[in-house]
Amino acid sequence: MIFRQLFDSVSCTYSYLIGSRKGGEALIIDPVLDNVDRYLRLLSELDMKLVKAVDTHLHADHITGLGALRDSTRCITVMGEQSTADMVCQRVKDGDRIDVDGIRLKAIHTPGHTDDSYCFLLDGRVFTGDTLFIRGTGRTDFQNGDPVAQYDSIFNKLLRLPDETLVYPGHDYKGDTVSTIREEKVYNPRLQVGSAEQYAEIMNGLNLPNPKMFDIAVPANMRIGLCAV
Repeated sequence: MIFRQLFDSVSCTYSYLIGSRKGGEALIIDPVLDNVDRYLRLLSELDMKLVKAVDTHLHADHITGLGALRDSTRCITVMGEQSTADMVCQRVKDGDRIDVDGIRLKAIHTPGHTDDSYCFLLDGRVFTGDTLFIRGTGRTDFQNGDPVAQYDSIFNKLLRLPDETLVYPGHDYKGDTVSTIREEKVYNPRLQVGSAEQYAEIMNGLNLPNPKMFDIAVPANMRIGLCAV
């Protein structure tokens, strides 16, 4: 399998390019608009055809590359059925499969950061978007976020995956690249709680400022990034 973890230094976003073989089809998770040329160059170098581009949720801290990639490659854009973004080619629900040339992602609806948040499971890896970070979790104070829903998503869905499952987050602000479900169970400070109410108390007390690009990114991403292209 071809697997690349790609980092955007401005928004600290991780994007993931995945394919089964050189010369075959590929998909990308959480592409960033400013890096589209980089993705296209890498696809060319690997002799791969991008057929699907997936966003884990409606992003508030960067403009998605879904629209630009669709226009450049004619790939299918994919988001959760709860998303209010328009011009999405394929909408998935909990338990759906995304198949690309021998690669099969399982969609897991994980509301909490936003109501349209999804994680995607692939062969011992889980791509957690902004739901579960390495030693942290995604904020829950805008875009229909809900800390109780996020507690349920994390504790009753993600943490029930095998301990050895690799965790690939949508962001990291400290330089970490990958974790495991077991590590997050043991060492993630936000998960050392005994109830949804305790978790909600932590999340409701964060008092974080809005992302710097919030007023630009959200309207743009409602149109799959098109108003910024």
